[in-house]
Amino acid sequence: MNAFQHVWDIRQQVNHKKYSCAIVLGGFSGDGGEDGGHFTEASDRFIQGVKLMDTRQVSHILISGGNGMLTPGSFREAAYVKTQLKKFNIPDSLILIESNSKNTVENAKFTKAILDRTHLPPPYLLVTSGFHMRRSLMLFRHAGLQVDPYPCHFLTFSTHLVIGSFFPDVNVLAKWEFYIKEVIGYAVNYFK
Repeated sequence: MNAFQHVWDIRQQVNHKKYSCAIVLGGFSGDGGEDGGHFTEASDRFIQGVKLMDTRQVSHILISGGNGMLTPGSFREAAYVKTQLKKFNIPDSLILIESNSKNTVENAKFTKAILDRTHLPPPYLLVTSGFHMRRSLMLFRHAGLQVDPYPCHFLTFSTHLVIGSFFPDVNVLAKWEFYIKEVIGYAVNYFK
């Protein structure tokens, strides 16, 4: 598993040049909680977006995420995340939201329309999980957006074999679920 992650994940970090916008892909929060939502195990995407704003590596942040549930309710991830960004004193004028997408193809399409209207100059930083970055880059570039990868939320950090690598681990099966979905999605989108 670790060897496959090492090959598939995009781990490069960008240099410290300035960007006009960080595009943070949803999938890190959901419906419920005291203020209408909650963060999930993928919340490193949110943390990295806040960090990029705080360090002024980006001037704007765009959250792309609607509700990808088969029977969606009223929860829209980007709208919820905007309320959370404001708690970090990020000015409303620097937060862009795309709250209609249900998947990564729509993330790219709808984000492009927003960025075309705002006239923020490319390239942009694309912030998503390491396992999701390869497919996301392909889709965003296919949509006509100049994006540089900013991967985060890595499912593993080590590619070294340790004694524990030889024992059965149910968590490995859960990780494979992410990768199988990404590889199939990548292949389908590549041949479309």
